[in-house]
Amino acid sequence: MHSLQWILLLMLVWSSTLNFVMPDSKVPCLFIFGDSLVDNGNNNNINSLAKANYPPYGIDFAKGPTGRFSNGLTTVDVIAKLLGFSDYIPPYAIARGRQLLNGVNFASAAAGIRDETGRQLGARIPLKGQVKNYQSLTKQLEKIIGDKNSTTSYLSKCIFSMGLGSNDYLNNYFMPIFYSTSRQYTPEQYAQNLINQYSKQLRKLYDNGARKVALIGVGLVGCSPNELAQFSSDGKTCVERINSAVRLFNTKLKKLVNKFNKLDGAHFTYINVYDMFHDVLSNPSSYGFTVTNRGCCGVGRNNGQITCLPFQTPCRDRRSHVFFDAFHPTESVNVILGRRTYKAQSSSDAYPYDLQQLANK
Repeated sequence: MHSLQWILLLMLVWSSTLNFVMPDSKVPCLFIFGDSLVDNGNNNNINSLAKANYPPYGIDFAKGPTGRFSNGLTTVDVIAKLLGFSDYIPPYAIARGRQLLNGVNFASAAAGIRDETGRQLGARIPLKGQVKNYQSLTKQLEKIIGDKNSTTSYLSKCIFSMGLGSNDYLNNYFMPIFYSTSRQYTPEQYAQNLINQYSKQLRKLYDNGARKVALIGVGLVGCSPNELAQFSSDGKTCVERINSAVRLFNTKLKKLVNKFNKLDGAHFTYINVYDMFHDVLSNPSSYGFTVTNRGCCGVGRNNGQITCLPFQTPCRDRRSHVFFDAFHPTESVNVILGRRTYKAQSSSDAYPYDLQQLANK
C-alpha cells in the first residue's frame, strides 16, 4: 500500500473515532436530571405507580409510549434536537457502552430533592440516587475515553440539565396526609431546606466534572389540573398558596447560580420556567390553546384526579390543550418551553444565559 493510501486510511479511522466522541452537536453530551417532566423510561421496569409506558402516552411520538409523560416530546427532547444531537438522549436504565458518550437521562418520575418525596407512589430515584448513578457512569466513561483527566476535560464541555423540586411540593409539602413537612417548616424554611440539599448534590456533580449546569426552575404547580381539582373553587383559578411557595424556592435557586459561578470554571445558569408557563397561561390564544385547566385525558374534575388510564382515549385536538394529563404539559407546551430554554425570548427567561450561550462557554 502506498504511503498516501496509508495516510488516507489513518485519517478515515481517526475521523470515525473522533465522530464517536465528538458528535456534530454543539456540545459532546447532555446529562439530564429530573422527574416525570423529563423522565423517558427510567421508571418503566421498577415497582412504581409513576409510569407512562402505555397508551395514550406517546400517541403523537414516533416511537409510541416510551415512558414519557406526554403525548409527544418533552422539553429535553426539544433541547437535545436544538443542540444538534441526531437522536434523543437515552434513559440511564438502558444506555450502554459508547452510547454513554452522548449523555444520559437520569430522570425518574415522582423523584424529588428530598429522599422521601413521592414515596406513596412506590419506587423512584431521588436526586441523591441520580447523582450516584452519574458518579457510577463517570467511571464507565473513564474506561471508554482512557483516563480520568481526559474524561474530566470531556465532561467539562457537556451540558447538565437539572430540573427537580416540583414533586417536593406536589408529592410532599402539599400532601399533609402522607408527609409532615408542612407542619415542620414554613414555606420559607422548606424552600431553604430544599436549596441546602440541592446545593450538596450540585457540588458533587461539580466535583465529578460538571461545569455547564442549567438549573430549571419549578413551574406553576398550583395551576395544574390536579391542584385545580383539589383546591380551586371554580376549577380555573390557580392555587396561590402553592405558587407562592414555589416562587420562594425559585428565588433561592436563582441565587444559587451566583454561588456556584464563583467556583473555578463553573458556568451555572437559571431557567425561569415559571414565568414562561405564566406567559402561556396568561395568553393562551396567542399560542393556539383553548383549554388551560383540564387534562387531555385523566379522571374526575378537570381530568385532574390521576394520570391517564391505560388505553384511555385522549382528547382529539391535543394542540388546543396546555395539559396532557393531571400534571404534565402537552408536546405543544414542551416545544415552547424547550425553545425558550435554548434561546431566550425574554430577558427574564434565563439568568445569566440561555442554553445556546451556555453551550459556547
